[in-house]
Amino acid sequence: MNAESERPAEDGAGVGGGGMERVNPGHLAPPTGFSHAVRAAPGTLVFLAGQTALDGAGRIVGDGIVEQFERALTNLLDVAAASGAGPTDLAKLTVFAVDVADYRRHAREIGRVWKRLVGGDYPAMAVIGATRLWDETALVEIEGIAVVR
Repeated sequence: MNAESERPAEDGAGVGGGGMERVNPGHLAPPTGFSHAVRAAPGTLVFLAGQTALDGAGRIVGDGIVEQFERALTNLLDVAAASGAGPTDLAKLTVFAVDVADYRRHAREIGRVWKRLVGGDYPAMAVIGATRLWDETALVEIEGIAVVR
């Protein structure tokens, strides 16, 4: 790591809950619903397996992308909590969507779900289009990395 990469961003850097520093350099396009980077204080990495909208009986629930996103995120947060991590400990998430255009059409609703369940801090995130997921009726899957102190 060189001195340039060790230095925090001049503007757009902010420390959220859990000692996570959101780094959003001012010269890049402003992020909406994600952070360009997250610098985590020393801690234990928790790798969160992909979660879909499975209920306790192993059935996909939710008719649309918003409902399935909410259930998948709830499942991910439950797994994180069982591992000792809270929402502010999320450093990186990847969302796999079978229909990215549908995901984008519902971005505001998905954002409201995020704010209700997680709050205003965003991890580094990506949305990836997938041909299909393991469960054929799943529309979205979310995996992540948390840092627990």
